[in-house]
Amino acid sequence: MSTTSPDQGAFEGHKKLEKNVTLLAAATLVTVAIGGVVEIAPLFWIDNTIEEVEGMRPYTPLEQAGRDIYIREGCYTCHSQMIRPFRDEVERYGHYSLAAESMYDHPFQWGSKRTGPDLARVGGRYSDEWHVQHLKNPQSVVPQSIMPSYSFLAETPLQVADISANLTALQRVGVPYSAIDIEMAENDMFAQADPELDAGDLQERYPKSQIRDYDGDPTRVTEMDALVAYLQMLGTLVDVDSAAAQTELAEELGR
Repeated sequence: MSTTSPDQGAFEGHKKLEKNVTLLAAATLVTVAIGGVVEIAPLFWIDNTIEEVEGMRPYTPLEQAGRDIYIREGCYTCHSQMIRPFRDEVERYGHYSLAAESMYDHPFQWGSKRTGPDLARVGGRYSDEWHVQHLKNPQSVVPQSIMPSYSFLAETPLQVADISANLTALQRVGVPYSAIDIEMAENDMFAQADPELDAGDLQERYPKSQIRDYDGDPTRVTEMDALVAYLQMLGTLVDVDSAAAQTELAEELGR
């Protein structure tokens, strides 16, 4: 009668596996292959890994210019744009972020640390005047802030070498800009920040876009206009209650 317990048998088998390099390599390869198939195979049977939600659209040329300034000035190093589904974050910042809300971001701005607050839903929370003052002199509105001044943005005319080329590049990586969007890009960019200019069908092509003087100086369009326009649209495109209802319906249908 054998006195070897099941645990001892398993231990002996594992010891043999560890001592045999060839056998260990083969077992590792098989394990990784199975895991890879389980992770990758389902992607061949679905059209998109992101659930589309109503309201999402590409950035307007002015918002895109503001986003480029946001990246250029390193704002992402202190501010995230990703509200996690935790109670403390939802109570402070609003509804948790949806994957679709960053589907047109190249690169995305989720961030990895928060020296300052999350900005995923900052759009519409403050007035344009508040944003301008905050960017010029952060401590005047938030005394404990360690954010530096960006007052030079209000003195720097908005100059984008070729916004049409920028939109064309984004179109090539999947952002659905139309030929008209690209052709009208420069006019759209300046018209959104100057109500005196003819914006044409800008608001039809970019739903929920807002046309107004953002920096308080109607005599010119500045980098401050672009950055404030970008900040004011963050988190405003998607009706999160409607999106939640769509998700529940998809789950009920087994999608």
